[in-house]
Amino acid sequence: MGNICRSPTAEGVFRHYVVEAGIADSIEIDSAGTHAYHVNEPPDRRAQAAAERRGVSMSDIRARRVQIEDFDRFDYIIAMDRDNLALLIEQADEQHHDKIRLFLDYSSGREDEVPDPYYGGAAGFERVLDLVEDASRGLLETLRRS
Repeated sequence: MGNICRSPTAEGVFRHYVVEAGIADSIEIDSAGTHAYHVNEPPDRRAQAAAERRGVSMSDIRARRVQIEDFDRFDYIIAMDRDNLALLIEQADEQHHDKIRLFLDYSSGREDEVPDPYYGGAAGFERVLDLVEDASRGLLETLRRS
């Protein structure tokens, strides 16, 4: 939503995996929120601390809002939950609807939404990281097969 918790965590983790895989030159990764609550702010300090403990830096990420151009620019538009998925589908031209998916569609688990940890404690940020790491591995495998 505001691009300071879940989506920058996903951006940072996925970028980390892509760099480790040696394919960073061929993949552009960016995150954005569906709302303009925190434009130009860094990720939540709790999200950054949790990611740092796992060797992932998000210090260079700044919040931004999804732009109409993003639907043309990116091959994958990935939402963290159903509410944001619906907002993205509403914003996009119908020709782009097939590229908009939930992030956990790429995970090995049964959950379909990444919960928003903003109003909770440290455990919520760890849970987000667990889910994002799993989905990032799945998305990377999907990209390798395509």
